[in-house]
Amino acid sequence: MTKKIVVTGIGASSPLGGTAAESWKNLLAGESGIHALDYEWVEKYELPVTFAGQARVKPDEVLERPVAKRLDPSSQFALVAATEAFADAGSPEIASERLGVDWDTGIGGVWSLLDAWDTLRETGPRRVMPLTVPMLMPNAPAAAVSMHFEARAYAPTAASACASSTESIVNAYEHLQLGLADVVIAGGSEAAIHPITIAAFASMQARSRRNDSPETASRPYNVDRDGFVMGEGAAALVLETEEHALARGARIYAEIAGGGVTADSYHITANDPEGRGAIRAMELALSKAGAAPDEVTHVNAHATSTPVGDINEYVALAGVFGERAKQIPVSATKAATGHLLGGTGAL
Repeated sequence: MTKKIVVTGIGASSPLGGTAAESWKNLLAGESGIHALDYEWVEKYELPVTFAGQARVKPDEVLERPVAKRLDPSSQFALVAATEAFADAGSPEIASERLGVDWDTGIGGVWSLLDAWDTLRETGPRRVMPLTVPMLMPNAPAAAVSMHFEARAYAPTAASACASSTESIVNAYEHLQLGLADVVIAGGSEAAIHPITIAAFASMQARSRRNDSPETASRPYNVDRDGFVMGEGAAALVLETEEHALARGARIYAEIAGGGVTADSYHITANDPEGRGAIRAMELALSKAGAAPDEVTHVNAHATSTPVGDINEYVALAGVFGERAKQIPVSATKAATGHLLGGTGAL
């Protein structure tokens, strides 16, 4: 028997705000979270791209210092967003063994890894932090959230690039259907605004180079889009079975009706120009929801603002919705937040 899976809590730390409510308010106000970077390393390394969507509130300003020092920024963001979401859900009283974590990232602790490398080269092995490896691992954010809430049902990480935290929500849905938990904290985080990633993405010709106009650089579906804009932060959702939510009198935001995960297996960076993987993912989601394409009234697209990616995504939409793809409202929030990589789906 298929269970109803509902959303009872949300949290976010994004380029638009330090909380979900602040992020939403500033999004509706038409604000941009994308600005020029004010770091000496931008000029030092002569980076070709000088802007990004930095988090409006740094996580180490929110967390207690002893906690923040033991975590990579990607894990700090995770803890901030998850804490907000759990409180928003009413801090449900639940046995540890029935509380799960599905938390994903695309890159993981890049700052911890490269800071440790700099320390090793400059001052030797004795000065490398003993917690470096636990801080840099991709599953560190999931572990931090799990330990903070004593969530002992499970705490896996799926690192599937920009799809990571979208997949975390689908995985949470599946885990709840299987009865592996009654409540799941799902989401994703990323903190990869670093000289090496900026340089690498620019070398890949994937980044927008509108250094003279950062706030308008991310232009999803626009005819003159020239690449994506990096962002950072995290977003979290508390998911639970409807039965569990109603029993505890929780406020319900929405139902997760279905989800689909597929693979293009097409190219190392480009999506399939025929949209086959995306089409199958949407069809799977609709099938699990018991819904028809003509029941869909809104699409929040991936829409990174890359010349190739946006076109191929529209091809996929047309493959599912036919002529209705021209009428369905499509939002592309990366125009305001930038691309949070592994954290973007949840946001």
